[in-house]
Amino acid sequence: MSTPQDRIQSDIKEALKARQTERLATLRMLLSELKNEKIRAGQEVDDEAFVRVVRKGVKQRQDAAEQFRAGDREEMAAKEEREAEILTAYLPQQIGEEEIRAAIEELVAAEELSGPRAIGVVMKAMMTRFGSAADGRTINQVARDVLASS
Repeated sequence: MSTPQDRIQSDIKEALKARQTERLATLRMLLSELKNEKIRAGQEVDDEAFVRVVRKGVKQRQDAAEQFRAGDREEMAAKEEREAEILTAYLPQQIGEEEIRAAIEELVAAEELSGPRAIGVVMKAMMTRFGSAADGRTINQVARDVLASS
């Protein structure tokens, strides 16, 4: 079984051969972050840490794209979004917002939760349930909507 790092190495070789400079730079940056994480942890990067590093890279690029848009730099925002898209390919299949909403509504009804104070309970339960298959930002947004309407 190949590790995610092996997959990235082979994708870097493919990007080199195809002369895909943006993809190549993004993958090299990801590989560098994984090596830094390996050094920080003092051991090989497991799947959970891999997903965390990739998700952090995606979030950084999405935030940068927002900042570039605020600064009226559309071309740089588009570049950041393309890089985020490249990294998203390395994340596990994400759960849809509808499924998250149904799970949150079920939890809110079962626990009789309401109001913004219950957000912590909902977030903890949903992050435990979905793990790396759901984005924390999406869960938070849906939880706030559901709790506001309950």
